[in-house]
Amino acid sequence: MSRTLDTSEAVQIAPNIYWVGMHLKNDPFQCHPYLIKNADESILIDPGSMLEFDETIRKIKTLISMSDIKYIVLHHQDPDLAAAVPEIEKLINRDDLLIVTHSRMSLLVKHYLIKSSYYEIDKCENTLVTSTGLKLDFLTTPYCHSPGAFVSYEPSSKVLFSGDIFGGIEESWDFYADESYFTKAKLFHQEYMPSKDIFNYALGKIEKLDIELIAPQHGSIIEKKYISKLIEDMKNLDCGLYIEEKYNRELLDTIEELQRKEIELKERDLLLFEQSKRAEIGEMIGNIAHQWRQPLAIINTSLAILQEKNRANLLTKEEIADKLERMEKRIIYMSETIEDFMGYYSPQKEKSWFSVDDAVKKSLEIVHFGQHNVNIKIHLDDGSKIFGLMNEYVQVIVSILSNINDLIRIKNLTNVAIVISVQKTEEFIILAIEDSCGGIEDENLSKIFDPYFTTKHKSMGTGLGLHIAKMIIEDNMKGFLSAQNTYNEINEKIGAKFTIKVKNEE
Repeated sequence: MSRTLDTSEAVQIAPNIYWVGMHLKNDPFQCHPYLIKNADESILIDPGSMLEFDETIRKIKTLISMSDIKYIVLHHQDPDLAAAVPEIEKLINRDDLLIVTHSRMSLLVKHYLIKSSYYEIDKCENTLVTSTGLKLDFLTTPYCHSPGAFVSYEPSSKVLFSGDIFGGIEESWDFYADESYFTKAKLFHQEYMPSKDIFNYALGKIEKLDIELIAPQHGSIIEKKYISKLIEDMKNLDCGLYIEEKYNRELLDTIEELQRKEIELKERDLLLFEQSKRAEIGEMIGNIAHQWRQPLAIINTSLAILQEKNRANLLTKEEIADKLERMEKRIIYMSETIEDFMGYYSPQKEKSWFSVDDAVKKSLEIVHFGQHNVNIKIHLDDGSKIFGLMNEYVQVIVSILSNINDLIRIKNLTNVAIVISVQKTEEFIILAIEDSCGGIEDENLSKIFDPYFTTKHKSMGTGLGLHIAKMIIEDNMKGFLSAQNTYNEINEKIGAKFTIKVKNEE
């Protein structure tokens, strides 16, 4: 299911249940910890490794205090699920903290130097009930893929925390699964489930539950409408010992296919780069032409007046000097415009600290809003600095502002409000650009950063501007670029808001 989600923050997936993981770019194994808010007896499920530790802790702290966690559920003993537990124990700092796992696994996870006591599900009737009445039911799924593996079911929300079962290897990760998810889950289960018989034993237990949502440790979250078909497909899947020779061949084919796709992606990126450069040059020429129209008109008018008065022998030395001085000023302005644009668009080779305020001001100098009665409000922070290439950051802002400017012209809008604000947090420098141009069509919101996607006439755009902007922020600057619509108090769409988040490295 394609939808816009901000995975840089905790995501609520059910009442009081949150995904608190981290999107690991270019990693086919996305590891997902979950948090169940439950007063001072909250439950952390499959907390993960030290790769995600900082992000997971940050997201948890936006929801609860670490000391509110009383239970940590470990569905198996592998490091991608359990390695961070000792450090998390220190932050929770509770004598009554319990590690919820199977007795077959408590013998293994202790080697991570876990110090808390164990709540062994097989010795507690496979159930946990907190003092608030929150209940978790545990279903053992032995050898899927660990001897003591199990899944956890929260009957109130009907959410199944499935550990490795229903996990997926995803080349391009989506938070929520869609109808094609089985192809992503297939590779994972063929490799990690020991046999079809053992796997079907676990699936037979699971399919008896009334499930609204499956939250696996890997892959994507699965909604109710896809669950029944997915279980049916899984039952017919050969895995483990059943596919040893066939799987090796398919694995090699898969590797070859991935290598082929990697080459295709590199070729596509090279083509996009060349096209973006051409688009950038065209944009620069267009902006220069826009800046030159007014001074050229003034120079032309002055020349016409001089010629007319010269024919009539009405020119004085003083008037000639005055007109020449005015034309000279306009020519100097035009020359400075070229120098400015060459400076903004020429590539810098070394990164340096630059002021966000300066980048915004330079961007506004490039994008001229003309006579459209645009009210621009700027709330800047003089202390906000970013380490990187200023010209690239300016190009991103220019792309966003240019789109707003085009909308104003296309829709012939007046009294448009644009608000540009900078916020500095411990982790990010956040630049927000908000307009009142009516917003983005809902069906287009998820596509606006796609290459070649544009709603403008082909004479006004290539559809590369926002795509290149996203590449600059997320690939070159390791940040985030997102867009959303804004609404008034009666839920009427007002405009769009673009948010640029770059790491605060000061």
